Amino acid sequence: MSSGPRHDTRLCSQCPPPEATVRAELDRRSFLRFSLGALASLTLPLDAVWGQEPIPRHPAARACIVLWLEGGPSHIDTFDPKPGNGAFRAIGTRIPGVQISEHLPRMAERMDRIALVRSVSSTEGNHQRARYLARTGYAPNPTVAHPSLGAIVAKEIGRADAELPNFIAVGGTSEGAGFFGVQYSPFLVQSATRPIQNLEPPRGISTPRFNSRLALAQRLDAGFRARHPGRDVEAHETITARTVRFMHSELRAAFDLAGESQSTREAYGPGEFGSGVLMARRLIQAGVPFIEVSLGGWDTHQDNFGRVAALSAELDQALAALLDDLAQRELLDQTLVVTLGEFGRTPEINANEGRDHWPQAWSVAFAGANVRGGQVIGATDAQGADVVDSRVGVPDVIATVCTSLGIDHAQWNMTPVGRPLQLTDHGAPIGGLLA
Repeated sequence: MSSGPRHDTRLCSQCPPPEATVRAELDRRSFLRFSLGALASLTLPLDAVWGQEPIPRHPAARACIVLWLEGGPSHIDTFDPKPGNGAFRAIGTRIPGVQISEHLPRMAERMDRIALVRSVSSTEGNHQRARYLARTGYAPNPTVAHPSLGAIVAKEIGRADAELPNFIAVGGTSEGAGFFGVQYSPFLVQSATRPIQNLEPPRGISTPRFNSRLALAQRLDAGFRARHPGRDVEAHETITARTVRFMHSELRAAFDLAGESQSTREAYGPGEFGSGVLMARRLIQAGVPFIEVSLGGWDTHQDNFGRVAALSAELDQALAALLDDLAQRELLDQTLVVTLGEFGRTPEINANEGRDHWPQAWSVAFAGANVRGGQVIGATDAQGADVVDSRVGVPDVIATVCTSLGIDHAQWNMTPVGRPLQLTDHGAPIGGLLA
């Protein structure tokens, strides 16, 4: 029985490239990244990091801050208000005809810097699955662990010799690095208002003794590596070397908010989230390319309006302060700021005065870097239930961030079992959003 004409993958743009081709491209890219990283300085002071010449491969944004709204914010009560479908008023913004919630007045005043995408849609209404999708661009799959957006940024534009982690999550756990390896996983900061733990040697251990112990561990590791070579062993060595650099780096001061004036701290807000966003700005100054700051509590099945009003006030103050602060320091045009959760909320109010999960239509806000501010992309219907214009998938959001940072969102990467995967699941940059 004939099987039909043979399908030549060399001629098909929809097929993954052969394994040998992928491996050759990965080897080439790794060599270039290592060569460029070897030229970077290890000891630049905090204020000098941003004075480095940009790498031509990604001349746009140098860093990204994600403000993660854990639980799924109600788009109808924040970025996409619908008259008569909620307890909040819609207020005007600096962009004629564009309105947002009355509880986001500072954001309204800065709408010329912000692009709202009101037409994001997915099929994942479960928190765990939706979080995974929003942070990786892929739906969960039991056969593979996909790298999160932070891991992608850390791998593609992070410095291999950086003194600070290339991916930092403040106030939350985020997603990991998947098949990229643990060396690209997030460094977790549980609280921005408390010191980072375990960065000093144990009490009574002098620097010479610490170095002696480290040298012994390295000799033991070398023997183990010779007997058991592999990706996991290499990742362990990478993490150990980065940890030691981190422990001895003067850039650790970026985590200490005591270096900020009282007026600056008050501008960001008194809570953990405001402090976390301020820490993100300090980390950007120190050269960290990706920081995610979490604001939890948006899973408003009960008391939606009271809780959204309070959470919106926190978000509004911190986001406004961040945009102003970055602009004043001439960092806004180099830093992409993205605000999102895992889905939206139902147009209907439930019996507990809450809104339930609604992935069919929700909003994402972009600002800074090469974002065309002062616009709204896409639209939902009169109830905020369905997308009626310019539908955007979650992989498109990830692809947009990658493109802003000069990362090829369509590039192929090989999993440990030899399966080639693109960075996003058929995502494409959102049309008209980036300059």
